[in-house]
Amino acid sequence: MKVLLATQKPFAAKAVDGIKEILVSQGHEMALLEKYEGKEQLLEAVKDVQAIIIRSDKVDAEVIAAAPQLKIVVRAGAGYDNVDLQAAKQAGVVVMNTPGQNSNAVAELAIAMMIYISRGQFTPATGSEISGKTIGIQAFGNVGRLVGAKAKALGMKVKAIDPFLSAEQIEAGGAEPVAELKELYSGCDFVSVHIPATPQTIGSIGYELITSMPKGATLVNTARKEVIDEAGLEKALEDRPDLKYITDVAPDNYQRLLERFPLRVFATPKKMGAQTAEANINAGLAAARQIADYFATGNTKFQVNK
Repeated sequence: MKVLLATQKPFAAKAVDGIKEILVSQGHEMALLEKYEGKEQLLEAVKDVQAIIIRSDKVDAEVIAAAPQLKIVVRAGAGYDNVDLQAAKQAGVVVMNTPGQNSNAVAELAIAMMIYISRGQFTPATGSEISGKTIGIQAFGNVGRLVGAKAKALGMKVKAIDPFLSAEQIEAGGAEPVAELKELYSGCDFVSVHIPATPQTIGSIGYELITSMPKGATLVNTARKEVIDEAGLEKALEDRPDLKYITDVAPDNYQRLLERFPLRVFATPKKMGAQTAEANINAGLAAARQIADYFATGNTKFQVNK
């Protein structure tokens, strides 16, 4: 089978070598499309492939239609909102992600940003410590549990909410379970968001939730920018001069927020959650193994478009 590694934001060279080694050892061919400048290059590259590995690259209905032999797409990472799942399903294409491979990198970034904003973005002004504070984790999956463990190691109290987990499961993961979302926000100095962007969650974190947070609280977003109601966020920051917002996914109104609320907002220059050498390699190799296993055994364990 021919497998296309299509990444505008390339993998580390070590990851590319590892991906190729896994695929070739299983009798597959790997084609490489890195740093491509336009969709036309991707459409041309997919014409004769049976599998695609991507990072943040978009595989929409047009890309799927241009790949008549396509059987599987693997997103090297946890999020998969850059793939048109319905179009893939209609075309009989399996879509997978690689959950857990980037989790530690994202969790470390969330903690680092919390410290950065708490210390006044490393300006000479007096900051504060995160030890002794309470963190609420919205969605207690792979990343959320790691954030909780690291926060607890730094002396924080950890609370969590997850509609897919029981209170007992959350407790077993090291956090105090919270039943209602507003209770999480109102009872925590930091809230770390780890929900996916779905029709139910897009724009779900807005003015009411944000302003329910206690004095001096910080909202932390290493998930997707779409889950934040940006107008509601701006109004909350305006009405509550004690609140802060830090994110790995800059909102569309970021420059205006920076101008209006200096030292109270921060966004990484480019999504950095998975930008570590370790996560880069882990996710890429996992994607290659899943494709090889799918063609060898039909394993669809990580399929997200069933």
